[in-house]
Amino acid sequence: MTKRGDLGAYLSARRAAVTPQDVGIVAETGRRRVAGLRREELAAMAGVSVDYYARLEQGRERNPSAGVLNALARVLRLDVHGREHLFRLADVPFHAAPAGSVATASSELRALLDSWPHTPAMILNERLDVLAANRLAEALYSPFRAFDNLVRMTFLDPVAPTFFVDWHRAAEACAANLRTAVAGNGTDSEIGRLVEELHAAVEFRRYWRRHEVRGKTAEAKEFLHPQVGSLTLGFQAFDVRSAPGAQLVVYSAEPASPSADALRLLGAIAATTATLS
Repeated sequence: MTKRGDLGAYLSARRAAVTPQDVGIVAETGRRRVAGLRREELAAMAGVSVDYYARLEQGRERNPSAGVLNALARVLRLDVHGREHLFRLADVPFHAAPAGSVATASSELRALLDSWPHTPAMILNERLDVLAANRLAEALYSPFRAFDNLVRMTFLDPVAPTFFVDWHRAAEACAANLRTAVAGNGTDSEIGRLVEELHAAVEFRRYWRRHEVRGKTAEAKEFLHPQVGSLTLGFQAFDVRSAPGAQLVVYSAEPASPSADALRLLGAIAATTATLS
């Protein structure tokens, strides 16, 4: 079967799996000829014509827009995996978090972070807001006035140029990460306000004008922490499938290295501080 045929088969199967009651359609008297939604019901709820939707199922419509696919996914009650599959079959670029959506850190994610007491870990959204962090990550970034948004911290907090040993590299990466978020969520007013706030920093304006885009990738960072000294930590970033638009960032030190010793000391200081508070 061709990709277009697969798309039609998928839409037809998911339409059959959604009952009128699932989407608030009042049950009719008498027997319905289809188990799920009729084509005209799905088309009306998704805001497309019946003829257009029929052509999608029949494989005769080749270029559905992301807006149409998102509307169909909403009516068909598709989760993020179902939406991704739908977009793939339609050969349309997929973004896990639709414009305007807000990533959150669930209690399960927070519990996962807390289960790694010896590893700094945090959950970020696309504009690099810190949604959740474990105690060791909070201790790592404790020199900052607020542990709230990595871009704001990097460009607007006076401790940043000392904390990041290679501040220019960190600044370049943050600006490029934020550019990526703007490109994918241009209607997000929070991103717009953050960019406006950051323009108060001359260095931000310089990096912003470069129009570089980049996602978080695995690399090493050097920190100079006032309590434990120098740390070189690698990090990995992972998409959080249960929270579209969020990413899990996990730091680690080379085993048996001075950085590993410093990280253990920082953990001990954080644990002592928590006990005393």
